[in-house]
Amino acid sequence: MPTEFTTSSLKDTTDLLHYYKKLGTRAIEQTPDSGLVATLDPESNSIATIVKHLSGNLRSRWSDFLTTDGEKPDRDRDSEFEAPPHTREEIVALWEAGWKVIFESLGNLTDADLTRTVLIRTEPHSVLQAIGRAFAHAAYHVGQIVYLAKHFTGERWSSLSVPKGKSAELNARMGLGSNLSREPQR
Repeated sequence: MPTEFTTSSLKDTTDLLHYYKKLGTRAIEQTPDSGLVATLDPESNSIATIVKHLSGNLRSRWSDFLTTDGEKPDRDRDSEFEAPPHTREEIVALWEAGWKVIFESLGNLTDADLTRTVLIRTEPHSVLQAIGRAFAHAAYHVGQIVYLAKHFTGERWSSLSVPKGKSAELNARMGLGSNLSREPQR
């Protein structure tokens, strides 16, 4: 993922969230319909269930973000793990709806808002903490979605990042050579 140099944690996190949404979207697109609702075992969640939960979390946490508790009274978290959507269209609609809420809220924030206080389950968080918490939660679940998508897609899977055995090729294309340094480029 190409990154743009920034000193704004708000911009950086928003860009990273867009990247993770794209990873999840590309994984869902590749997954056969049957794989979207399949589980690995009775205690596991399907992609559809994970999407329903993540969407519910994003809607609750990021609706009226600065003015209401992030755990909305109408959220029933336990129900997010029951009766998952059954069709690709329902799954994608939930996926898009959850992300829409967080991106609209983040788009209304400024760096000056990062030190403001918001509540999540009555616990005070700085806006920066709430963003970090959302990022970690989303990345965790997108990772699950990608793992399940790859499993259920099988040999038809198309890598979302650098395919196995292709790192040296990528480094050569980027002019990095084989002796990579951790020193920042100047």
